[in-house]
Amino acid sequence: MRAAELTMGRTFAVHFDHGDDFYTALAEFCAEHDVRQGFIPMFIAGMREVQLVGTCEKLENPDAPVWSSVHLENVEAVGGGTLAYDEESATVLPHIHVSVGLKAQSAAAHTSHLLGAKIQFLAEMYVVEVSGPQFSRQRNPDLYDVPLLNFGSTEVSPRPNQ
Repeated sequence: MRAAELTMGRTFAVHFDHGDDFYTALAEFCAEHDVRQGFIPMFIAGMREVQLVGTCEKLENPDAPVWSSVHLENVEAVGGGTLAYDEESATVLPHIHVSVGLKAQSAAAHTSHLLGAKIQFLAEMYVVEVSGPQFSRQRNPDLYDVPLLNFGSTEVSPRPNQ
């Protein structure tokens, strides 16, 4: 178990528009408002199409992560996640999980890691910036190379405009 006391930064309400690509819109928001790290306590969204981690095949190793995806259409979603900054690529690395209900199938639900999505009508999201400690994602070779959230120094590098 790891833990770190967080120093909060700014809090945002964000609205993605009909037709937006979820991760492109999130990256544009982070760049425009210079958010490098934080968490998304929750969001709600209509999604025209969504790709989630999953498979219908038998798993060779049930302990290993699944790297394949399933494609779903016309869903309602609720989700949340974390944002960590990668100094090397100068990009924000989101880790988002969702539960989605298929509108045309009695709201039958799927829950998993979000790989991609196109917004249908809207997405309403809260983003809470974290000023410190610094978040990073480091691959753990002992756990199938899964990138895990780590807490670094107690202060995030200053934003360029500061």
